[in-house]
Amino acid sequence: MPTRKQRRRRQKERRHDYEYVYVDDEGHEVAVEEAGPESTPRRREARTDNGKGKASKARSSRQIRKVDPPSWSRVMRRALIFAPLIFFALQILNHTYTAAGRLALTAVYTAFFIPFMYLMDRAMYRNYQRRIGNPPPARGGWRR
Repeated sequence: MPTRKQRRRRQKERRHDYEYVYVDDEGHEVAVEEAGPESTPRRREARTDNGKGKASKARSSRQIRKVDPPSWSRVMRRALIFAPLIFFALQILNHTYTAAGRLALTAVYTAFFIPFMYLMDRAMYRNYQRRIGNPPPARGGWRR
């Protein structure tokens, strides 16, 4: 059931009278003939899947991009790429620290950054597995 705000907005759209015209070959504006009750069912058909419209159909027909399983080596390579960026950001944003202090802070931030990147890769891989229909991989690690 639509909310009160949605009902008011829909009523407002219906109150306005729109006039559609097109320009013919000679440059004159010509009124478009009324399509009658046929035009409203088309609009309803486009919104049948929970208001998403035609975008969800286009999205579902698109090929799913392959996501590789998470690996620590890939995460370490990515961290080596981001470490200099973190250092330069600290250099620009924080002038009070010395170069050694900024390097130490960069090392700390990078050390915290690595496990979070691995967890993000793992979440993306599990989501990919769910989308293609494979069961989630068996849980590793310790369990009581």
